[in-house]
Amino acid sequence: MNRTTAQRKRVLSHATSVGTSHKPGYLKQLLLDINKEKLLYCMLIPGLLFFILFKYLPMLGVVIAFQDYQPFAGILKSHWVGLQHFQRFFTNPDFWKLFRNTLVLAVYNLLFFFPLPIILALMLNEVRKEFFKRFVQTIIYIPHFISWVVVAGLTYTLFTTEGGIVNEALAYFGGDKINFLLSKDWFRSMITSQVIWKETGWGTIIFLAALSGVDQQLYEAARMDGANRWHQLWHITLPAIQTTIVLLLILRLGSFLDTGFEQIFLVLNSGNREVAEVFDTYVYTSGLVNAQFSYSTAVGLFKSLVSLILVVSANAMAKKYGEEGVY
Repeated sequence: MNRTTAQRKRVLSHATSVGTSHKPGYLKQLLLDINKEKLLYCMLIPGLLFFILFKYLPMLGVVIAFQDYQPFAGILKSHWVGLQHFQRFFTNPDFWKLFRNTLVLAVYNLLFFFPLPIILALMLNEVRKEFFKRFVQTIIYIPHFISWVVVAGLTYTLFTTEGGIVNEALAYFGGDKINFLLSKDWFRSMITSQVIWKETGWGTIIFLAALSGVDQQLYEAARMDGANRWHQLWHITLPAIQTTIVLLLILRLGSFLDTGFEQIFLVLNSGNREVAEVFDTYVYTSGLVNAQFSYSTAVGLFKSLVSLILVVSANAMAKKYGEEGVY
């Protein structure tokens, strides 16, 4: 009996060792998986090429922020100046004006724009008429596909003092016309309103997708316990999309200082320049108009570093309070 048991153990040990020795490595297993689903992986190629060509390769040009870059000399032969351009930017009298204008617009977008897609998605989720829901979704998605040039044209048509609908209405009701397009006081509200009108509907897509995954049995159980629609919204719906909200907030902070070059540049003028000049327009003016390539790259790099710090900090804070975070 003992000899038979020992033989069985040796056979099992040999089989285990053989199976382990023939187990494919990580790289080999990855190649096998790719070969098995090669058509699906082929669909990744356009996206990967986009990020490699337009996101990662251009990062190599950041080195000119530390050089006195000369286009004819190239990156390899341009003189190295270290942090000289950063010192020049931080000591520039316009630095705090640019930082203030960019920060204020970013805070406006975060406070007034970011919550609106969530609120609108929650409202659409409560609509029970499917036809009406789809109709509203279609209408609110359309502005996203309108270019900022057209949006700027519509803004001019609505708010100009020479026949603009808004000013004509003010005059009709006995008020004074307001030059919204040249006003420093109205610029930030106008920019934020443009973003809200154009992007709120499109921003609801992700939240509606998250809401579609909420278990309907939770609502049925809540109704049996006497919970009204508000209680269901507060205790079931919002907690169900909390992770999505936190994730998008972190990603939003990554572009916190990206106030939108095209949007602002199209409505920028001598009247509102004091509050309208931001990092994006300053980089364009310095880099392309004045051909200060190294200096403008240093400004852009500073903005990117601030965004990176915000993302890392927000992600760490989210993990501290039990959320998943981005990574």
